[in-house]
Amino acid sequence: MESGFRSPLIDFFRRGEVARDVRMLAAEGALAPRAHEQLALLIFLADDADPAIAASANATLDALPVEPLQAFLARSDVPDQMRDFFTTRGVSPGGQPSTDVGPLVDSDQSPAVEEEAPADDGPLVLSTLSIVERMKLAMKGSKAQRSQLVRDSNKLVAAAVLSSPKLTESEVETFAKMANVSEETLRTIAMNRSWSKNYGVVAGLARNPKTPVALAMQMVHRLNDKDLKSLMTDRNVQEVVRLTARRIAVKGPKGSE
Repeated sequence: MESGFRSPLIDFFRRGEVARDVRMLAAEGALAPRAHEQLALLIFLADDADPAIAASANATLDALPVEPLQAFLARSDVPDQMRDFFTTRGVSPGGQPSTDVGPLVDSDQSPAVEEEAPADDGPLVLSTLSIVERMKLAMKGSKAQRSQLVRDSNKLVAAAVLSSPKLTESEVETFAKMANVSEETLRTIAMNRSWSKNYGVVAGLARNPKTPVALAMQMVHRLNDKDLKSLMTDRNVQEVVRLTARRIAVKGPKGSE
């Protein structure tokens, strides 16, 4: 079932790339640290093919506090599909729209994570955290922590970074240039319409050797002449990308293509 809300984290679930134990955590309301993702995941999992997960998601939905839920549904950024889903369950928007986007129910019993932990010893600290704790920190922590967690070996953690409401375009531009993030992370950035309007993101993806070739080729066609000339002699990028940059540069000004 669709909620109308999309984020890199939600897309992972929609593609069926999430293990059963993680889906169960989401069905219990323990995975997403803000209401938008939490409710979108619960709606999606309410008819999961696994009966136990579906039952858990529905039980969590039934346990949501009514007044805070009504206030959340009254927000202008809540998709109509999400409102319609809860209307069929007898809950409609009401009261003053909520300004708090934290989770409506939190069944996670793990120790609280310090959101602004010192960045200097971050890698050691982060390696001791559970996946759920790292995901929460990815969405609620500091800029330095997001920079570390976007490189996490668990794709869900990296997706949580890209779903963070605190994430800025300048951070995304930095991520696009990082050769130690996953191809999946670079693909997610490239496929985001808002981020791909940022020229710095486009240039970073075109030059990044980890960017999937098909996407890197799309970015090359959007580079200015200066960056094309730089790219065509850069031995660190993929050869097909370098050759494409040379071919485009030879054609002359963009207006003559």
